[in-house]
Amino acid sequence: MDVSSYMLSRALPDEAGRFAALTAALKSSEAPAFVFAELHDLLSRCAAIDFRGLVETPPPSGLTPWHANYVAAMVETAAHRVGVAPPEWVATIEPVKTPWFATPMRSLRPYLLRVSPPAFKRRNLFIDTTLGGRQ
Repeated sequence: MDVSSYMLSRALPDEAGRFAALTAALKSSEAPAFVFAELHDLLSRCAAIDFRGLVETPPPSGLTPWHANYVAAMVETAAHRVGVAPPEWVATIEPVKTPWFATPMRSLRPYLLRVSPPAFKRRNLFIDTTLGGRQ
């Protein structure tokens, strides 16, 4: 590695490594909301040219179905945002069997059914906001 390549490798973060580390952290995190917030930030600042390299490695096996689906929906939404096809591994994750709503308030379920982004709806996850917003 020449000096310029070395300096660039030290100055620029390894985004793909960060994605892999964050998805792996979901396996043992006691506060997955913080991990999802970091994933959100990583995916929302990713440009189309870097997207494939960022998410080419699927999340590790052993994630809960909910975590795996939430990651897949985030990646699918980010792919749509930057105008590229999502990685193939997204389609291999089976949707959760039981619908999950971001709030226990039954009166808000019709609203969540209507406004949830398509990638989340397909996975039976009903949320109010996604990439570009905070819950």
